[in-house]
Amino acid sequence: MAEEASTTRRRQPGRGAVWARRAFGALTGLLAGYTALAVAELVAAFGRVESGPVIAVGSAAIDRTPPPVKDWAIRHFGTNDKLVLQLGILAALVVLALALGLFALSHRRAGSAGVLLFGVVGAGAALSRPDSVGVSDAMPSVVGAVAGAAVMYVLAGRLRVAPSAAAPAAEAGEDGRPRWDRRGFLVVAGATAVATTGVGVLGRSLGGNLGQDAVASRDAVRLPAPASPARKVPTGARLRIPGISPFTTPNGHFYRVDTALVVPKVDARSWRLRIHGKGVKRPLSLSFDDLLRRELIERDVTLTCVSNEVGGPYVGNARWTGVRLATLLEECGVRPPSKGGPADQLVSRSVDGMTIGTPVEDVMDGRDALLAVGMNGQPLPFVHGFPVRMVVPGLYGYVSACKWLKDIELTTFDSYDPYWVKRGWARRAPIKTESRIDTPKPFARPKSGTVTVAGVAWAQHRGVRKVEVRVDDGAWHEADLAAQDTVDTWRQWFYRWDATPGGHTLTVRATDGTGRVQTDRRTRTIPDGASGRHSVVVTVD
Repeated sequence: MAEEASTTRRRQPGRGAVWARRAFGALTGLLAGYTALAVAELVAAFGRVESGPVIAVGSAAIDRTPPPVKDWAIRHFGTNDKLVLQLGILAALVVLALALGLFALSHRRAGSAGVLLFGVVGAGAALSRPDSVGVSDAMPSVVGAVAGAAVMYVLAGRLRVAPSAAAPAAEAGEDGRPRWDRRGFLVVAGATAVATTGVGVLGRSLGGNLGQDAVASRDAVRLPAPASPARKVPTGARLRIPGISPFTTPNGHFYRVDTALVVPKVDARSWRLRIHGKGVKRPLSLSFDDLLRRELIERDVTLTCVSNEVGGPYVGNARWTGVRLATLLEECGVRPPSKGGPADQLVSRSVDGMTIGTPVEDVMDGRDALLAVGMNGQPLPFVHGFPVRMVVPGLYGYVSACKWLKDIELTTFDSYDPYWVKRGWARRAPIKTESRIDTPKPFARPKSGTVTVAGVAWAQHRGVRKVEVRVDDGAWHEADLAAQDTVDTWRQWFYRWDATPGGHTLTVRATDGTGRVQTDRRTRTIPDGASGRHSVVVTVD
């Protein structure tokens, strides 16, 4: 009896051997996924980087994310929201790869088929994108999935238990050793890892080189002197107060909010803009050089994102150089609705498929709506729309500021809903009167005595007439305003506060050029921008 029990114990697989095989199974899944992504990236490098599975799936996820979730992501992660999304996708792929690898230990073919299924998902996401160029966009995901499935099948085969193993000892022989090819697995797995890394490095290198022509074309741009330069910023418009936002936002600090997981790099030498549609009597097709040869104007304009919460950072002021959009439309024979024109919406399209709808009346009412080619004296940075973007003072960016512009179509609001309108945002979105306290920061601990409260206020295309500050629930006190540049730019302001010890709440409100006072009614960013008054809590020592 004792001898029989001893034999049974010897036939049971060692626990370490079981876990070793499972660990190798998980590694199989990781290597299969790694191979699929690396091969897909290499294939995408020979076509369009945007067709790679992570970017395609990520872009599809952005398109299908409910607006409140997008707002939450922007609010919590800011301009890193895209990085967080990509990391989240990769984390999900890692978990799925591990699960498929373990599943393939007992279901080799089904596990390999699972890798192919994810290739189908990636291909479908790539083909569903508005900027898809056709079946070729599906190739990275498909080829990558086939390579990953092959790796899964081969490595899982090395982990198969020998058929002679007894039923109760399916993973080990009588000596407790597993009957699967450990050495062969390690050799094949090591070779796969090395080869896949090489493929990934090559794909990344080729993908990076795809943008070199665009970089070279931007480096070659020499912006002509504007025929109508911006007026000199008035003396006193730039306050030199520590902590206040600078009057002109440097290019590298200007906010960026868009849906592009990969910043488009467009070669200015091959770029063209088409203007066509309802009411266009003479369609135009323009090259970048055509725009530079036209009369350029230069204007200071403050832009604001509709996702900017009360007191948020998504607002900035820059000096833009470009061609008057109204002039181009007039050359095409376009008339605004107020003068009998049939089109009331201008739909701008980006190279990445984004569509933005702008009221025709607003771009032709005399404001300095631009097709911008320069920002703060330089060609547009790629992240801000090189080679050409739209800038329309007084409107939130989602209805006016199309980056990487390639097409302008005149149509009507009734006949076409652009990207954001389809997702519940308003068709028309003039920027609301807002103000922000830049200093002191929330939860600051200033010393008692005179404390400078300062910040910025904006009401684009109406201007800022007055800014007031309130301490706790006291009376409103008028702040000192910096000189006004134009009605299309923000204004800095400051207030000298006689601070007393204890906790205090500071609140600011602005009055625009029409006499309307900034509302205290809090609203969400959706559907047409947040409203309310910015407050900060401080403790005076």
